[in-house]
Amino acid sequence: MERAAAVELLSQLLQQDLVAVAQAHGVGIFVNGKKNKGWAGHTLERVLHLPLNSSRAPNFGSWELKSTSLVYGRDGQLRVKETVAITMLDPVEILQKEFEESHLYNKLRKTLLVARIHESPEEHRSILHSIAEFDLDNPALHAALKADYETIRTEVRSGRALSGRLGQYIQPRTKGAGHGSTSRAFYARKELVAHLLNITPISFDDEIVVS
Repeated sequence: MERAAAVELLSQLLQQDLVAVAQAHGVGIFVNGKKNKGWAGHTLERVLHLPLNSSRAPNFGSWELKSTSLVYGRDGQLRVKETVAITMLDPVEILQKEFEESHLYNKLRKTLLVARIHESPEEHRSILHSIAEFDLDNPALHAALKADYETIRTEVRSGRALSGRLGQYIQPRTKGAGHGSTSRAFYARKELVAHLLNITPISFDDEIVVS
C-alpha cells in the first residue's frame, strides 16, 4: 500500500475511538491481565491490512508507520507524551555521510506518524487525533534538523560520548535494555512531534514552519 492510500484510509478514523477499532479488529488491549503496549500500532496495522506481529517496526516499502500518544496536561491542553524513536545511530555512517545522504534523512522522509489521545491506563477510550509526515521539503525545518545532525556529527568526530542533551529537535539517546547499553538511536524530541502534529508550532528563525 502506498503512503497516500494509507493516509486516506487512516484519515477516515480521525476523531474516532481507537479502542473500538481495536475491538472490531480483534486486537487485545489487555492480554492475560497485562496491557499489550503495542495495541494501538497493531490496530493501525490491521486497518492497513498488515498481519499482526509481522514486524516490530511496520515497513511498507516506500514508507514506515509510527504511532505516538498525546495526553492532557493540568491546564487541559494536549501535549506529546513521549519522544519518538526514528532510527538507530551508526557513528561510522554519520561521519561518512552528509545529512541528505544519511539513514536518518531517509527514515524521516519515509515516516508516517499517527497520534492518539491517551486518556487513562485503563484505555477505556483513545481518540485518533492526527496524522503527520516530516516535511523535509520545507527549507526551515530541513535546516533545523540538519543543524542537529551536524551538532551530533561534530560530537562523534570529537570522540566524546553522545548525550541526550544534544540536538534541539533531534537527539541521540541510548536504545536497548539495561543501563549498560551502548546502542544509540535518533529520537524526535517532544517539541518537534508537537509541531508536526500542529499542537504547538515551532518558530524557526522567526518564521513559523507550516507542516
